Parts: sequence; C-alpha cells; structure tokens
Amino acid sequence: MPLLKNGSLVDDPWISVADGEPLPAEGAIIVSLTRWQKERANLIARANGLGVRLAAADHAGAIAADLPLLALIALEFPTFRDGRAYSSARLLRERFGFKGELRAVGNVLRDQLLFMHRCGFDAFEVKDTAAVDEWKQAMSEISVFYQAAADGRATAIQLRQQRRPQS
Repeated sequence: MPLLKNGSLVDDPWISVADGEPLPAEGAIIVSLTRWQKERANLIARANGLGVRLAAADHAGAIAADLPLLALIALEFPTFRDGRAYSSARLLRERFGFKGELRAVGNVLRDQLLFMHRCGFDAFEVKDTAAVDEWKQAMSEISVFYQAAADGRATAIQLRQQRRPQS
C-alpha cells in the first residue's frame, strides 16, 4: 500500500509481520501489540527497527513504558466512524512524548488527513497514488484553528494576540 510522508509518496522500509508468521532475518518490522507483549525480549534483541501496531481497541498506555524502544507506532482506523486512534495519537505525542513515526493505517480517508496530522500522525498508508494532491489540498483547507493540537499550529487566540498592538 502506498505510504505518504511529508506530502510525498515514499518507499516503505517497514515489513508488517502477522501474528504467527516467522520474523524476517533482517529489516524493520511492525508487529501487533499482542505479539509485542508475548515476544518482547526476542524482539528487543533484533538489530533493526521495531514498530508496534495498535488496533483501535488497544490502549496507548499499554506501550508507554516501551516507547524508547520503538521507532514506529501504527494506529489502526478500522472504519471512518471509529476515531479511537485520534485519541491514541494525542496520548502518544502529548502525554507520553513519543517522537518516532506515528502511522495511520486501515481506513485512512482524504477528509480526515488534516485532523490526523493535527493529532500527531506523520505517515499515512493510503489506497492510491493520487493521495499526494489530496494531501496538499487537505493540509491547506483550514487555516485557523480554535484548539491547540500536536501539530503545534497557532490557535485563533494566539494569532489575535500576535496582531494586537502593544500599548
């Protein structure tokens, strides 16, 4: 599946490994939370990149203590109506301080790209290569926000205060 990062399609160096599948000898891998919890010691011993995929029902706090060991966390969007991954993204970025790649996977829709980005996602598995143009449009559709978010954009009140003349 195409991977969108920084507004461009990129090659995905990560291999998603299903539960029960043998681990590849080399290469960066993404495993489920269940596999991470069962095989943590063996996975940590690997020399390559390590990522964990959280299903919508998995709580981000389950891996909070292990974040320094992980280079990537993939958060699953099973349907467009299920927004639990937004909450997980904000927790991972803002409460737990995760600095690695935060990837949106599953039902990643163009209409949600901006909001995913605001919550801290910086990589998106998309269905087709037309996503680059859609990404650029989505990132520019809204220019003023009322809420602070993980993307660090200034809020409406911050922008107003910057424009106010000093007395």
